[in-house]
Amino acid sequence: MFATETFKPAALLLALVLLMLCAMLAHAEDTPDKANKNAKGDFLAGVTDVANDNTVPANGDQNPYGVAVVTRSKGSLKAGSILVSNFNNSMNQQGTGTTIVEIDKKGNQSLFFQGSGLGLTTALGILPQGVVAVGNVPTTDGTSDTVMQGSLLLLSPTGQILDTLTDSNLLDGPWDLTVHTHGHNALVFVSNVLSGTVTRINISVKKGTPTVISMTQIGSGYAHRTDPNALVIGPTGLVFDPASKLLYVASTGDNEIFAIPHADKTTADNGTGTVVYTDATHLHGPLAMALGPNGHLLASQGDAVNPDPAHNSEIVEFTKAGVFVDQKEVDTAVGAAFGLAISHGNLAAVDDATNVLAIYAPSGKGGGGM
Repeated sequence: MFATETFKPAALLLALVLLMLCAMLAHAEDTPDKANKNAKGDFLAGVTDVANDNTVPANGDQNPYGVAVVTRSKGSLKAGSILVSNFNNSMNQQGTGTTIVEIDKKGNQSLFFQGSGLGLTTALGILPQGVVAVGNVPTTDGTSDTVMQGSLLLLSPTGQILDTLTDSNLLDGPWDLTVHTHGHNALVFVSNVLSGTVTRINISVKKGTPTVISMTQIGSGYAHRTDPNALVIGPTGLVFDPASKLLYVASTGDNEIFAIPHADKTTADNGTGTVVYTDATHLHGPLAMALGPNGHLLASQGDAVNPDPAHNSEIVEFTKAGVFVDQKEVDTAVGAAFGLAISHGNLAAVDDATNVLAIYAPSGKGGGGM
């Protein structure tokens, strides 16, 4: 009798522990979407659209692509303003846009740069001392039949051309870029849409003059092709993580996100690198990328690959481990999302269907600038 009475409480305790474990396992087996959307740190769920600023300059250029945030005032550049590059001309012909506009904190627009015979791409970034790098992939008539190699322009803080970088192998259709600065030096990672490659350019800027130290191909083998609607499809968005030394690459044609190891110093071509995120449900031709303030990756979806009519022009948030977190629609139109940038907790994203720069700020935060 004594043994039986002492066994019952122990059995009851064991049963309670087993019930708790079962509940924990059931919660852990929730779908990734549900688990991560309820998790702390979901960036897109916490931001709202607070401003939509016009990106069309006086010459009528359309189709905004690149986005770069100005962190320090220099020349015509004002801290907190945003640069936006235009890919189309006033007749909406692809690969013919020649302008970069600057939008200040109050949403006022000014012309920063205007060239000729260009087609300014998503490849837009700011180097030390206010030097601006911008890529171009020109056409003569807006069609894929006349796509040209293009170049990477280096501009002064007042919008004057300092240098034009060309290379038939290493700069074959500069489509997007990301910049990592250290003092007077910068690593400029460029995705080449016409060759399916990634190039690292080491640049030094002294007394306002940029000097190319080296150019190295560090990635290749990404799907690439011309397209009658999208014009070109190939590797696009890039994010460099200084802590891990990984360069994340959004390959539009492959519909996957890759990572190149030791991207800051490698002298070898690492091929495509390693797939870190593949998701046929949420990826629809990933384009530009940005690193969110919570450490998650953000990628705009161009809808030229694996389209989903129920989710046009999405920005997708996912972890560096390749787990989907959330998504936000930029526009109900197809192919409206492109360039992205993050600053001070805000997200800047172009809508090239309406030709505006949308600013998404944390809920409760007023907006207009970065």
